[in-house]
Amino acid sequence: MFFWACERKITLSFIQPGKPTQNAFIESFNGKFRDGCLNQHWSLSLSDVRYEIDQCRTHYNHVKPHSPLGYLAPVAYA
Repeated sequence: MFFWACERKITLSFIQPGKPTQNAFIESFNGKFRDGCLNQHWSLSLSDVRYEIDQCRTHYNHVKPHSPLGYLAPVAYA
């Protein structure tokens, strides 16, 4: 990742070790994503993981109701 970022002139910024509250939104997302998607399935290959992530994303956007959207799925709300 370091070399990829350097080639594209991207500056990487990291939170301090042991300080997840410095980036609470992404830490919250990572935990919910891991619990709701990644920990639900056994994956034998990267293509399996990609398939499961796509299924989770489709369900989240097309099926799952969201209370801030009046209990509609994002696609229905849009």
